[in-house]
Amino acid sequence: MRFVFRTLLVLAATFAVTPSGMAADGDRDVDSASAARMAAAATTFLRSLTPELRARAALPFDEGARQDWHYIPRERLGVAFKAMDETQRHAAQDLLRAALSSTGVNKVEQIMALETVLREIEKRPNSRRDPLAYSIVVFGDPSAGAAAAPWAWKLEGHHLALNFTSVNQQTAVTPAFLGSSPAQIPHGDRAGQRVLAAEEDIARELLASLTAEQRLAAIIADVAPADILASPGRSIDAVDMSGLAVSAMRGEQRAIVERLLRTYIGNMQQSLAEREWQRIAAAGIESLRFAWMGSEQRGEGHYYRLSGPTFVIEYDNTQSGANHVHSVWRDRQRDFGRDLLKEHLEHGHPH
Repeated sequence: MRFVFRTLLVLAATFAVTPSGMAADGDRDVDSASAARMAAAATTFLRSLTPELRARAALPFDEGARQDWHYIPRERLGVAFKAMDETQRHAAQDLLRAALSSTGVNKVEQIMALETVLREIEKRPNSRRDPLAYSIVVFGDPSAGAAAAPWAWKLEGHHLALNFTSVNQQTAVTPAFLGSSPAQIPHGDRAGQRVLAAEEDIARELLASLTAEQRLAAIIADVAPADILASPGRSIDAVDMSGLAVSAMRGEQRAIVERLLRTYIGNMQQSLAEREWQRIAAAGIESLRFAWMGSEQRGEGHYYRLSGPTFVIEYDNTQSGANHVHSVWRDRQRDFGRDLLKEHLEHGHPH
């Protein structure tokens, strides 16, 4: 617990926002530098563990669990923060910093800390709510350098599922799931706090800016789904690109779309976020679509998605009296490094 709240205080003082300018050149160099930092941090983390813990944290890349992800409380592979000593936790935190921006790390730490809030709200004996019951597992060997076979790692626990896959010094960053329960803390010292506030507020700003004609295209259902559609075990291809096209929006509305998109990709370390923005822009910002389902009133069930040729972002707040958020960013091409691995194999790398 001291680890979680100490980190929250440090991150609150160093909160940063992803810059609006994105580099246009040197994509491969940027990818290589990011991949190298992440590999070094993962290697240091594994070396900090005892042999027993390392055997649990280091698995083969072809382990089936690499693509088995979920955000519900369940038993997980890897090593949980509660099993680590202080040195090991610092190494784990450094791995998070190698992958996430300070904004992203802040959200992760606050989501973990919400387990304490849930424990107080539920008042259940033998509660499983534990802010340190979040596990890290590494697949493959991150230490061998640029010529190595692909490797990956994940952080997972209740309302967190972050997956990173490194192939030929490029890094895939999805599926990336962040949830928040409660969405707004109802009472106590942290009353009113909303971990994923920007994700809701910017989408509502966009909805409020729409004309009557635009709303006919954007609002696709009066009732929100019970959960995100691109959930674990479901193909992202099942999520269509319905809704209002960015090409049909005014300039100020397009600026809101950009801010909403950056809220999600800005959870990643800056160079990774820049690379993802470049991919989305190359596929065509004009082709993105915004869709809303459910109530427009705060405190009532609602859902939205922002989708494009390369990705789907979903946000759903319907559970627990519409005080329980699920949000996900998935990549149509690179979930778990899919297309990167395909290219890797096509170039004669049997691993």
